[in-house]
Parts: sequence; structure tokens; C-alpha cells
Amino acid sequence: MLRFVRGVLPRLGTERARLSSGWVPRAPDVNSFAARTNTCGELRAAHVGQEVTLCGWIQYQRQGLFLVLRDFQGLTQIIIPQDEAHSHVRKLLSNAPVESVVRVTGIVSSRPPGQENLKMPTGDIEVKVETAEVLNFCKKLPFEIKDFIKKSEALRMQYRYLDLRSSQLQHNLRLRSQVVMRMREYLCNHHGFVDVETPTLFKRTPGGAKEFLVPSREVGKFYSLPQSPQQFKQLLMIGGLDRYFQVARCYRDEGSRPDRQPEFTQIDIEMSFVDQAGIQRLIEGLLQYSWPEERGPITTPFPSMTYEEALADYGTDKPDTRFGMKIVDISDTLRRLDIGFVQNVLSYPHSTAKAICIPQGVRYLKNKDLESLKAAAKSQFNQEIMDVICRPDGSLKSLLTKFLSEEQQSELIQVLNMQVDDVVLLAAGDHKRVCSALGSLRLESADLLEAAGMVLRDPAALHFLWVVDFPLFLPKEENPSELESAHHPFTAPHPSDTNLLYSDPTKVRSQHYDLVLNGSEIGGGSIRIHNAEQQRFVLEKVLKEDSEVLSHLLEALEFGAPPHGGIALGLDRLISLIVGSPSIRDVIAFPKSFRGRDLMGNAPDYVTPEELEPYHIHVSWPAAETEAKKN
Repeated sequence: MLRFVRGVLPRLGTERARLSSGWVPRAPDVNSFAARTNTCGELRAAHVGQEVTLCGWIQYQRQGLFLVLRDFQGLTQIIIPQDEAHSHVRKLLSNAPVESVVRVTGIVSSRPPGQENLKMPTGDIEVKVETAEVLNFCKKLPFEIKDFIKKSEALRMQYRYLDLRSSQLQHNLRLRSQVVMRMREYLCNHHGFVDVETPTLFKRTPGGAKEFLVPSREVGKFYSLPQSPQQFKQLLMIGGLDRYFQVARCYRDEGSRPDRQPEFTQIDIEMSFVDQAGIQRLIEGLLQYSWPEERGPITTPFPSMTYEEALADYGTDKPDTRFGMKIVDISDTLRRLDIGFVQNVLSYPHSTAKAICIPQGVRYLKNKDLESLKAAAKSQFNQEIMDVICRPDGSLKSLLTKFLSEEQQSELIQVLNMQVDDVVLLAAGDHKRVCSALGSLRLESADLLEAAGMVLRDPAALHFLWVVDFPLFLPKEENPSELESAHHPFTAPHPSDTNLLYSDPTKVRSQHYDLVLNGSEIGGGSIRIHNAEQQRFVLEKVLKEDSEVLSHLLEALEFGAPPHGGIALGLDRLISLIVGSPSIRDVIAFPKSFRGRDLMGNAPDYVTPEELEPYHIHVSWPAAETEAKKN
């Protein structure tokens, strides 16, 4: 059997060879170089009679009789000696507060018959203490270090070092480490990628999200923290590295959300002489290789869907395909009906009529839920929604039905595949707005159904999906007459649409692909423009950007740039989906709060005028902030 030898991975040609060889990594020695013989999670009946030394935190203590010691691997019950010869040990351990750090030495013993704890891996044994030392006493805690104790997120952020002691965060961070290690192994040892660190101090570049600025000592000049290593990885391809990856720190000066942070981590990848299919096969293999066994196997290849299909059927470019309730086009049906206001709406260009059917909506949703859904569509998308209910007798209840004959109602029921007690949400208007509104309502309805007890989405299911053929450009929200990149300005046009780039760029599809898992985007990438003239045309003529800012990249493309492409996987989001956490903050050691603040270290913080002077920066304080600063 092949094993690690001094940390060196045997060279195996393929994952199949690795698996068929029976190779398994040797268990790491977690007690090396430490002042202990064992961890608190590894002692078993086989250790009975052995003298051991354990180090850890006091999880629980009872009346000076025993305590439970905890470390990163688990729990061990410690028996406090009651005889006079060990009175100093009893006094020391009995008086040590919970969460104090201790080191104990003693003999492993079997628990008395009937006192075994089947819920603990170490539940068959206990350690009878001979000597003990309190390495550090713990003062009064702001909250108990127990997973079932509810704590506010603000308190968890403020005392993050205490929150990290919880078994859930310990598990999340260790699993994250294991996944990243397997990814490195797959990329470097199996496919010849080179791990390259790129700068985090660069210059501000056009497009994309807002960037953090870092002052320099040169008057009026600032560095920028890159939102991704995009330009650098393209330059590495031009430099002949051929296959690059990096566990990259990225920065965006944007508001936080449950799945977004001002600073985050990507698995950043770039390859030369590759097409879209090659990148997709690489990522499928990478995830299959690094996926934790406890989450079940991954089936490849992943299904694929075009952007237009995703928008039409799910109302979003990151569809959750774990459940149905797809958007249905009923434009043709409604066009045949003689309803004035409907005909008027459908007469405009790019207009459509669509609907979603909420199964058993009458039974699971209340009137206030339906009103809330309609109000959300109005406020978020400026889209009116009409509800249609299927009564027990098969007739429809809706404001629309007074315009419909029985025959037309039957046709509508058939088109929507409605059953008794189903509720349909119907919308008509601009195609994209209608689809987006119904896509949002589809997800909100699913949340309401599950909250009411319906089983709709299997939490153990893994629905990966490639979304492809995105538009290369989109109208700017603030000025629809101008265009912006749907992905980023370095994305190559679809080979079939290259000519349209110069005649009608709004119709050009891109070689941009996103990877979606259970309705969350976990990765995005593209084949890049490797021709300098085409890149200059996109920047100057289509996006109306100053290409001088990117002169270094444009010049590099003129020195023999190979065709290349890549992708970035959002590591934080990926791990949060693996562990089933609703927030990426639960898989980051020291995350920022919802507002992007570090509540533990109180960052960002004020800087004195004296400290700002070398950077030639003067801050004009509003009166309220000046007063707050003084206090």
C-alpha cells in the first residue's frame, strides 16, 4: 500500500490510479512537539492502564469529583482524586473555573459498568489524575462555549477567539483546510499547476466592483487592493507559466451580505491553450477529488444551461434546480384572450406573460403571505403580480377569471398544470423584469412552503450546474444607452458572434461560464481576449474606458500572448455550502460583521492627523464625527 513518506505524495498519473492503488494518507501525528502524550479525543479502551498527559480547556466540572477536558479533537472525562495524598490536586482542579487551561497526567481506566457514555467517542474510558497544573485561569465568560447556547452575532464577532472554541467552528475551519490541501494536491501534483502569489498592492483599474484605496507617500497617489488577481494571472500566461493557481485574497469595498465579505478568498486558476470545455472538466475533477466523503460523492459531468434558458425558466442566472416550480410562458394563451389591459401590455416590444405555480399554496400559505409576495415584486422589480387559485371544484378564483370563459379557464389550468389548492402567480410586461420578479418569488415561495412544513429541497442534495453563453455586454442601470461588461472587460466573445462585436455588440454572447451549486454561484470564469487590438476595441469603443490605465496589459498582449482562460471559485461560499451554513462568516476565522466592521479589533478606526501627514491626507471631520472622536 502506498503511503506518504516524509510528507511527499507519490506521483500518480490519474485519480483512478490513486484510488485503485489503495493509497491512503497516513494519520498525522498531532502530538508531535507538544507537551502531551495524547489528545482529548483519541483515548479508547485499548489505552486502559497507560499513563497519559492531556492538555485542554475545562468544559465542565462537577462538585470536585470529575471534570470534562476538551481540545480540538474531542472530550475526555477526568476523575479528580479524593484521597488526602492528592488533596492539592483536588483543590487545584475544583477551584479552576470553566474554560481554564490545564495539563493533567494520570492513568487511563475503564468506566464502571453502566456508566459508559455512548455519545462520546471516549465514553468507555476516563483518566484518573495523578498530577495537574493550571496553565491559565479563565475569567468570567461573556457567553458559554456550547453550541446549543444562542449568542448574538455581534457578541460572537466581538469575542471571536472564544467563538472559535465551539465544535462547529472547529469543524468548519479544519474541513476548509483539508479541502484546500486536496485542491493543492490535485492541481500541483496531478496536473502540473504552479502556485504563484500575486501583489495585493496595485493600481485602480476600470470596471467591476469598488476597490479599497491605500495611500502612498507620493502626493496624490494611491495603491488599490485588487478585487481579484485577474490581470496578473493573464500576465503570467503571457509570461509562459502555462498553468497557474493561487489561494487568493480578494477585496471589494461593498456592503456585506450573508454570502459576501469586504475581504474574501478565491481558488484562482488560469491555463494557456485551453477552451471552455477544458476549464469545466478541470473544475469538475478538482471538486470531485477534494469533496469531503461525508457529503457523498459528486457525479460528473455537471449539467449545463444557457443564460437565456436560466432566465426564462428560473428568472436568475444562478438557478436552484433542487425543486420544480419553473416559470411557464403563457404569452400565447393570453394573446388569444380578448382582455384589453393584457393585450395592451403584450403589445410592447420584448413583452411577455409568465407564471409560476405554487403547489398546495392554499394549504401552506396564508393571505398575508401572498400579499407579501406581491408587495415584494412591486417594490423590488416594479412588477404587478396577479394570483390565481384553483378551487376544489376545479374552477379558478382570480380577478382575471371574470374575463375568461369556462373553456378558457380550462385551457389556462392545462397550460399551468394546476391541481386543486395550487396558487399561480402571474406577471406580464418586459421579459427580463417579469422573469426576474417571478424568479425571486419562486425562491421566496419555496422558503414559505418549507417554513410551513412542506419538504421541497433536500438539504443533502448536490445540484451542480454550469450556466453558459452569457451576454458579453449589458446596458448600464444608471444609463441604459451605455454598455458595461457582464463579466469583466477581458472576456472573449463567443466565436460565432465575433463579427457582431463590431456591428452590434448588444447581441454578442461571451465565453463566460458560471458554476452554480444549489442556487448559489460558487465560481465564475471565462476565456480571455488574447488579441491586443480586440481588447483595445472593447475598452475604447464599446465600454468607453480610458485604455491608458490598462496600457501594461495591452502592451503585454502584443508580445505573443497565448490563448488562455480561467476561473475563480469562491472558497468561502463553497465551504459554507458544504457544511450547510447560511453565512460565509461561519467558515472564516476572523470575519467582518454584516456592516463590514471588525467588532473584535474595532476596525476600521480613526487615524491621527500626525499619522496621516506622511501620506499628504487631510480629513475634514463633520461636526458629529468630531464629537464622537473626542469621546
